[in-house]
Amino acid sequence: MTDRYAVFGNPISHSKSPLIHTQFACQTGQDISYEAILAPLNGFRDTVLAFREEDGRGINVTVPFKFEAFQLATQLTARAQAAQAVNTLKFDGTVIIGDNTDGTGLVADIERNLDFILRGKRVLLMGAGGAAYGVALPLLNAGAIITVANRTEDKAHQLAIVFAAHGPIQGSSYSALAGLQFDCVINATSSSLSDSLPPLPRGDCAMPRSSSNTPISNGKNANNMGIFAPNALAYDMMYGKETPFLMFAKEQGAAHLADGIGMLVEQAAESFFLWRNVRPDTAPVIAKLRLI
Repeated sequence: MTDRYAVFGNPISHSKSPLIHTQFACQTGQDISYEAILAPLNGFRDTVLAFREEDGRGINVTVPFKFEAFQLATQLTARAQAAQAVNTLKFDGTVIIGDNTDGTGLVADIERNLDFILRGKRVLLMGAGGAAYGVALPLLNAGAIITVANRTEDKAHQLAIVFAAHGPIQGSSYSALAGLQFDCVINATSSSLSDSLPPLPRGDCAMPRSSSNTPISNGKNANNMGIFAPNALAYDMMYGKETPFLMFAKEQGAAHLADGIGMLVEQAAESFFLWRNVRPDTAPVIAKLRLI
């Protein structure tokens, strides 16, 4: 009997998850169906429970329901507890297992697909909402040294407090970033959805940095330097277009640019593994999505 899975969101017609999981199923020989379901904004819980009653085995969850999915789960993984949000549910009898695969997907894309090792790297994480919470712990576990910047500075400091026990992380305003450089800058804000750009310091020169992120003077004003260190990666979780952030990063001299297609496929693969205990090959699926 074919096992049913789905992605729930609102809106949902744009979702690439059915294509991704269909590719995974064909590749691994798993007998599943996967669909996209539009959940009413005030009816997520009832819609999910009805899907389970109709022999649904698990679901992915996208905006705006990740916090509701967190509340619906009866058992949470450690990374879901850390993220305080859930993007994957697995139905096991009366138990609803909640997981968050976003951060694992991000780290897998950066380290495996982009060959950018995070250990010891200075990472600027922009945003302090659900997306940032979902990736903070996996980034710290990978050995990153994180600065969180947010328009509301208090939220950046609060996120840093939540994860402080797991590794080096601090909160910041955007204005306080002037004079600092980072090896990896990740846009976890929703700015790209509205074709806008977080208020990052704009530099007109690059100044060498020490390992402690202290400027090495070259006779120029530190306030005129950009935030991208030599050989830096600029990563936008948004995908499907060249975003204002990636255009800014290119202009400011970032050596490597990446959108969120790889993260999308890698987090889906982690969900697939949770459901089926089989790990698919992500590379051909990422390549296929690049052609669409």
